[in-house]
Order: sequence, then structure tokens, then C-alpha cells
Amino acid sequence: MAEIVLGLGSSHGPQLLTPPQHWRLREAADRVNTALHYEGGVYTFDELAAHRRRDGLEAEVTAEARRAHYDRCQVAMAALAQAYEGARVDVAVILGNDQFEVFTEVNIPAFSVFWGDYVESIPKTAEQKAMIPAGAAFAEPGYYPDAQTRYPCEPALGKHMIQQLIGADFDVAQSTRLPVGRMGTNSVPHAYSYIYRQVMHDRVIPHVPVMVNTHNPPNRPSARRCLAFGAALATAIESWPSSARVAVIASGGLSHYVIDPALDLEFLDAAKARDHERLIAIPEDRYEAGTAEIKNWLPLIGAMDAAGLEMTASDYVPCYRSEAGTGNAMGFAHWTPVRA
Repeated sequence: MAEIVLGLGSSHGPQLLTPPQHWRLREAADRVNTALHYEGGVYTFDELAAHRRRDGLEAEVTAEARRAHYDRCQVAMAALAQAYEGARVDVAVILGNDQFEVFTEVNIPAFSVFWGDYVESIPKTAEQKAMIPAGAAFAEPGYYPDAQTRYPCEPALGKHMIQQLIGADFDVAQSTRLPVGRMGTNSVPHAYSYIYRQVMHDRVIPHVPVMVNTHNPPNRPSARRCLAFGAALATAIESWPSSARVAVIASGGLSHYVIDPALDLEFLDAAKARDHERLIAIPEDRYEAGTAEIKNWLPLIGAMDAAGLEMTASDYVPCYRSEAGTGNAMGFAHWTPVRA
């Protein structure tokens, strides 16, 4: 049977791939955003800046602080890539989300498993690149190569996972070809391409993309459901009749577009402690805007706990870009088998 030998969780925000002197270019969008979510409330930029004045975030947005945060993220990303390389895995299951890159209002499944032969990265046209928000364009090469590229998938495992998950009462959607999203292509979402480029360093192994609907109500799965899905996922992987060594990787999070360190640290601490009740107790209204991507980690945590792996290393870097607390909190963690 297949063996789960590694778990990885990584943020994939553009600030990881953008020189820190350019982080403030994104602040223009923050300042006109009238729905900044923080601690269950919704604020304008000015309201949030006033609310968080007590936090003394001015020191977090200096040039020196931004550079230190960026450098620390590069170290953490390299550590994940090294853990992946050292585990010598044969197959990966990648948990991510879609932001209308492939799914549209026509149909948005809560959970979807891809079991086609490959996914593709399709370069953006000049017109599409011009639509990228200010400050985010710097990150584009970190997600996507210049040329159209095919990445190998593992349809046998994907099909097996679908059958096993259906048997475990998870009515997952399935596809063998990605739909065409708002950009007019079926290019693989950036949650996955980030892993291909920054963790696998473009040496992509056969894998199964699994999509979690973190962003789009009303069918976003709850934290409880995500954890249970992860446990069922581990059972499905481990029942696959293969000698493959498997990595389960989650891409996304942590809190953004407003950084909420109390939420992030509670989440990471509960994950390390394998305390599912603490994870479930986090109010659902904290998973809004980009922060919703934390839910990509919940099936990973459920799978790791079911498979008997433990979190052995992690880092947390809040990358602020304004005194209102906007930015992206970056989380990095990996799980390895418990040693006797």
C-alpha cells in the first residue's frame, strides 16, 4: 500500500515573490478597500488604521523590517524545498483553492479531485498581465514559467481517491480537464503553480490536485468538515495498492489581506498539538477574504494526524505592508512520521 511520508504547508502570497521595497505598491488597493476583515469585523482602511494604532505597527513597515521579513521567508521556503527533496517522494497530493482561475459561477464545488493525465500552465497575454494589480506583477515569474508547460498528474491515485472518498460519504466533484475560468484559459491555479516552482523547483512529480472552496459562499466547507475530509483523504491514499511514497502539501494562507497574528498563532499551535477541537472552535467568520485560505491547511492537518505524522518544524512571518495591518502572514510547516 502507499505510504504518506511527508506533509508540507506553505503560504503562497505574492509578497513572498516580490522584492520588499515594492510591497507598498499593494497599499494603494488596501486604502480603497472598504471591506477589510479583521477579528470578525469589517473596516475601511482608515477605520482599521485607527483601530490598530494601539498595536504599534509602524515598526513593522520600515524598510529594514520588510527586508528582514522577506529574508526570513526565503529561508523558510528553502527549508520546505529541502524537506521535500530529502523525503524522496514518488507522488504528491496538493491541496489548494481556486480564485475563479478555473471554476466560475456556473459551478463551484466544495471539494474537487482532479484525475486527468496533466495540468497546464498557460502564459498570460500582454492584456491579461496589464490587469494584474499594482505590486503583484513582480511575483508573476515566481508562479508561472514563460512557456506553456504541462505538469504530470497521477490519474490512478486520483481515481482511487475519488472512489474511496465517495465511499466515505464525501460527495466530491471530479474532473479530468480543468474548466476555463475568467482569464479565458484552463491554466492551473496559482496555489498549485507556486508549489511546482518554489517547492519542487520545476521538477514536478506525478500528483493529484485537490481543490477546496475556501473563498466562495454559500458552500464553503466548515473547519470540522475539512478536518474530516483530510482524515478520509489519508485513508484513501494509504489504501492505494502501490508502493509509492506520498507527500501531502497544502498551499495558501495564512491571514490576509489583514494580518491577524492571534488567529494565526492559535491555529498553528493547535495544529502542532493535534487539538482538533481548538481548530473547530475558531469562529467561521474569521475565515474571510484571503484568510479563508487557512482552510487549505485543515485537510492536511486531518490527514497528518490520521496517518501518524507530526509537525516537526514551522515558522511564522507576518509581512506587514501598512500601519493598518494589511499584508500577508506567511506560515510554513512540515510533518514527518513519528519515530519510535
